[in-house]
Amino acid sequence: MRPALQSLLPLRLAAGLALSLCLASLGVQAQTYRWVDSSGRTMISDTPPPGKAKSVAQVGDSSSESGENLPFAVRKARESFPVTLFTSADCQQECRQARDLLNGRGVPFAEKTLQKAEDAIELKALVGDVFVPTLKVGKQGFRGFETGAYNNLLDLAGYPKTAPYGSKPSSGLAPAGKDSPATNAQ
Repeated sequence: MRPALQSLLPLRLAAGLALSLCLASLGVQAQTYRWVDSSGRTMISDTPPPGKAKSVAQVGDSSSESGENLPFAVRKARESFPVTLFTSADCQQECRQARDLLNGRGVPFAEKTLQKAEDAIELKALVGDVFVPTLKVGKQGFRGFETGAYNNLLDLAGYPKTAPYGSKPSSGLAPAGKDSPATNAQ
């Protein structure tokens, strides 16, 4: 071997070892349980609780679905002022801009695509007219898309101005007849 390659050998071995350790740790995910024992103490363990435990909960499985991984401010705003974006299949540019603004701020929202007459009736009952996009933040609604108005509603509800690090955008329109993950976000 040439001397230059010999000096790289320990570096290659270290990189290979680090990579294999990282890959091996991906599969390791212990189930965690939280419960209150008979004396009233809260216990957290990787073993299932005994039969007499109260308030048993599995920790870590449903955090992404329930929003537990969201920052506190976003969770609080979401509980008090849930966000729903009403769109339709033929609304392209304005609906995309509305969706992009919500995703850019890291706002968890439900997207309802008007596909049936019942959907239009529901929207008319909420805001008095069938117009897309329509944003509903808590009990407040806004017809159409205007960046300033959307930001104002979201600011008043307590949503952060920028998306938190690592937040994932909501998906776009659902195929006809199917719910998108954005529709089920709440």
